[in-house]
Amino acid sequence: MVKVGVLLHGCGAKDGSEIHEAVATLIGLQQVGAQVQCIAPDGDQARVIDHRSGEPLKERRSMLVEAARIARGQIKPLSAVKAADFDALIIPGGNGTAANLCDFAEKGAAMTVMPEVAQLLANLHEQRKPIGAICIAPVIIAKVFGAKGVQVTIGNDEAVAKQITAMGAKHMVCAVTDCVVDEDNLLVTTPAYMTANNICEVYEGITKLCREVVSLAAKSKVAFLADSL
Repeated sequence: MVKVGVLLHGCGAKDGSEIHEAVATLIGLQQVGAQVQCIAPDGDQARVIDHRSGEPLKERRSMLVEAARIARGQIKPLSAVKAADFDALIIPGGNGTAANLCDFAEKGAAMTVMPEVAQLLANLHEQRKPIGAICIAPVIIAKVFGAKGVQVTIGNDEAVAKQITAMGAKHMVCAVTDCVVDEDNLLVTTPAYMTANNICEVYEGITKLCREVVSLAAKSKVAFLADSL
């Protein structure tokens, strides 16, 4: 069975993990028989937003505690896991992705990625384990692996695509119901709510991403076993 980590970072489209995208990921992985473990950083969200008004709230919320709402309590802190625990990793999007896991929301291509996240991604990549990124999350992939000229998509947003290109990655235009697979680097990305008109489109693209990630992970496991014989 393929073991997939799902990296969350709060609960809510405006300040944490996008709930529709996270749930679609969990469903998509279960449909293809993957074993799932949700994880999240154990720290405060960069901001807290009233999802009715869109206005910031003067309060603090834990990324881990809030993400546990999506995971129904079955979640581990990022600090308690390592790349060896998984065969693959998927990062759902949400505006919080660009503020909690990195500071793309403030700095664009000059962004930095949370060190623990960057290290986990680098270790997974070194171990030839696939990574999926949804919605705005591909900017993190672009930052960490841009020097390798990786291929990613956020759909067709020209402004964000330019920032991705500035980080060294190649942006591929993609329909919301599809995904981009960089087989050489074992990366899979899909636009989701960067371009989606409804939740059904989000679900279709994410389920394709989940199938591709699990397929790549299974092939990588077979190749590893063959090399070890």
